[in-house]
Amino acid sequence: MSIIATRGLSMRFPGVLALDQLTVDVEPGVVGLVGANGAGKSTLIKILLGLLEPTSGQAQVLGLDTARESMKIRELVGYMPEHDCLPPDVSATEFIVHVARISGLPATAARERAADTLRHVGLYEERYRPIGGYSTGMRQRVKLAQALVHDPKLVFLDEPTNGLDPAGRDEMLALVRRIGGQFGISVLVTSHLLGELERVADHLVIIDGGRLLRSQAVSAFTQASGVLAVEVEEEMDRLGEHLARTGLHVRPDGRLLLVDIAGETTYDVVRDSVADLGLALVRMENRRHRIEEVFST
Repeated sequence: MSIIATRGLSMRFPGVLALDQLTVDVEPGVVGLVGANGAGKSTLIKILLGLLEPTSGQAQVLGLDTARESMKIRELVGYMPEHDCLPPDVSATEFIVHVARISGLPATAARERAADTLRHVGLYEERYRPIGGYSTGMRQRVKLAQALVHDPKLVFLDEPTNGLDPAGRDEMLALVRRIGGQFGISVLVTSHLLGELERVADHLVIIDGGRLLRSQAVSAFTQASGVLAVEVEEEMDRLGEHLARTGLHVRPDGRLLLVDIAGETTYDVVRDSVADLGLALVRMENRRHRIEEVFST
C-alpha cells in the first residue's frame, strides 16, 4: 500500500500556484522530496497533515483521506517542521515528555519513551539543559525527537539539515537513514540539496513549480553511465594522450580521466595502456550518474 497518494492536487495562494495538478504515489521506505526553495514541498506536507485544505484534488496518507481523517493521520505521523518552533526556557526532557503526553501516552510511559528517543537522537547527556542554550544541531535533534516520541508509522522531515555545518549534516543524515533502516519507520524527507538525499533515500520525488517532474528509485537515477572513470597517481595527461591515440574518447574531470566505453575491449585497452606507460593505477570503475546530472537534463 502506498503511504502517500495524491490525485490532481493543486494549491493556489493569492498570486501563487504552489501545487499544480500533482499526482504521485509514494511507497514505504525513505523517500526524498526534492525541489528548489518555493517548489511546493512544505505546502505539500501541510496538506498531507491536514493543516491546509487544497484548492482542488485529493490526497491520502496511510490510506486515510486528508480532508476527512486529518486527526487520525496526525496520530500516526510525526512531523519535524523546517522553522524554529521550540520553547527556549524548558529542557529537552520536559518538552519531549509533554509531546508524548499530548500524543496519548501515560505519564510513566511518556518519560520512558522520551528518554529512549533522546538517546536515539544523541541528546541523552544534554537532556536536562534548557533548549535555549542548545546549538542549532542540538535543536534540530530535539525537533526530530518530538516527531518520533509517539512511535509513528511515518515521519515528515522538512529540511532537517537546515543551518547545520558539514559534520552536523552528516550526523543528521545518518539519523534519517537509521529511522528508516533500524526503526522501520517510513520517512518523507525534503531538501533542495540533491546530493544529501542521494545518500539516504530509496526513492526520489522531484517537483518544480508545484508540478511533478519525476518519481523514481534512486538506483534508477544513478545507474551506470557508459563512462569509465580512471585515476592514476600521476601523469594523467600522458595517459589521456595515449588513450586518445588508440581511438578512445577521453576527457579530464578533476583527478579523474573519463573514458567513453566503446565496447568490452575498452577495459583491456585502459589496463594495458597504464601498464605500458608504467603508471600506478589507483582505480578504474564504471562511473555512475549523479542525481544532479539527471535532474539538470
